[in-house]
Amino acid sequence: MVQIQQCVLIGAALYLTSAASAQAPRFYPDDPVWREPEPRAVGDIKPRKLSDYYDFFLHTFAHPGEHQSLREPVTAKNPNTLGEVPDSSWYTNRHGRHPMTVDELVRGPDTGNPPSPEGPWRVTKAKTAGVTPGLEIDDARGVHYWLKFDPAANPEMSTAADVIGSAFFYDLGYYVPENYIVYFDRKQLVLTPKSTYTDRLGRKRTMSERDVEEILLNVPRNRDGRYRAVASVRIPGQGVGEFRFFGTRQDDPNDTVPHEHRRELRGYFVFCAWLDHEDSRAINTYDTVVEENGVRFIRHYLIDFGSLLGSGSTKPNSPRSGNEYLFAPKPSLIQFVSLGLYVPRWAKAHYPDFPSVGRLEYRIFDPEKFKPDYPNPAFANRLPDDTFWAARQVMMFTDDQIRAIVKKGAFSDPQAAEWIVECLVARRDKIGRTYFARVLPLDHFQVKDGQLDFEDLAVRYGLAQARPYQIQWLRFENPANRMTPLGGQSGAALPDAVKSAAPGEYYAAEIGAPESRQKVTAYLRVTPGGPEVVGIDRTW
Repeated sequence: MVQIQQCVLIGAALYLTSAASAQAPRFYPDDPVWREPEPRAVGDIKPRKLSDYYDFFLHTFAHPGEHQSLREPVTAKNPNTLGEVPDSSWYTNRHGRHPMTVDELVRGPDTGNPPSPEGPWRVTKAKTAGVTPGLEIDDARGVHYWLKFDPAANPEMSTAADVIGSAFFYDLGYYVPENYIVYFDRKQLVLTPKSTYTDRLGRKRTMSERDVEEILLNVPRNRDGRYRAVASVRIPGQGVGEFRFFGTRQDDPNDTVPHEHRRELRGYFVFCAWLDHEDSRAINTYDTVVEENGVRFIRHYLIDFGSLLGSGSTKPNSPRSGNEYLFAPKPSLIQFVSLGLYVPRWAKAHYPDFPSVGRLEYRIFDPEKFKPDYPNPAFANRLPDDTFWAARQVMMFTDDQIRAIVKKGAFSDPQAAEWIVECLVARRDKIGRTYFARVLPLDHFQVKDGQLDFEDLAVRYGLAQARPYQIQWLRFENPANRMTPLGGQSGAALPDAVKSAAPGEYYAAEIGAPESRQKVTAYLRVTPGGPEVVGIDRTW
């Protein structure tokens, strides 16, 4: 895995060709890598626009991308030697590595930049893309925003989901837009001679006041007559379309890992299951060319979170959403054979009557049975180490932190907000139970007081009872990738051979639990300051 990682992160493909007959070392001096190398400059990037219908048929019937083999599973190709995802233009370690304060978690991607309440909002055009009506505006400072609204029958539902979702996904490490809940009067919206409107047939013309009125006609108002919306700040850079969940982008020299084998996209499945984000498809992503330190490169965003937490953007989600694909032959056949008498488990779910929430629950929720709208190659390739990586981050959110982030949705009904909190807490715990059971959930490895110290996360979160561990020490020959047992050495205490080893030598501790095939191997490198943990392997 490290050999592949070096190929990806350092671009040493020539090394693999010229040294095919020699064994490459498992660890390099800079391991573990916590940040990918500075990106290479991109040339002319051709913008692309994915068709939602084409994407649906492609993933439903063609199954693109490389798929897992039961005999030879393909592990994620971009983690570092500790199994973590390095910072990159795809992902930045945040709460999962550096626990954030409540204020930081709630703030998420926001920089304190909502539309200015002073002065008019100039409407530039109507938002016709997507499933929800909206407007594009420039505030009095000239900052550009997209305004998105709630359905008339479900005030607060999709706008709350959008701002809560952007905060959670930012905290989890992804690039997302800044989303703000705003309230405004109709008189704040003004047209200019350059305001444009595109109708459903794609015909573009000058926008009229009537166009604005028709868009706002089905938008709910507050008691004071104001409209509520999500104001989404324009993502910086030059937009060049969406990214796919398989393959690579051929015009991006930095995009070298097939997307179905990126850990942050495989683990995204767990986060989507937790937040009930079945609309997690390619059309809700966004690639943009940005420039930093004089280098132009592509940064990858997740966008449009109005279909989270029981919301379907324009109406509450169907009970089927998140439980079945849009096209699922097997459930349809069962219904046909049973003459409609068979009732699937998800159809028995109970949903409280909270119009501002939609359909969100936790009692029948099973994270492994969660399904997006249609198959996702990265999700389908997930392995137990991918889901453990994600579940560990989900479990880091405390009840109070979840409650504080949900409060950002500005619900007028406190009971609706509390129901979301109750669901997310219970779904979080189910995720922990499910995915911590698929590996030996040991973490936080370090050498401390002459011992190899670690923590069982299942025990930490009250999901399992404390148990004994069996530890076998081995000498690891890094260039040859070969291990030799240290006879008679067991237990967490560092063997004498490790304590007296010269800098640059490697050792390994193979950790198991009684009556379990699951193991964790921790690799130690001896440095002038003493042994340090440099790698982690998980087997299941």
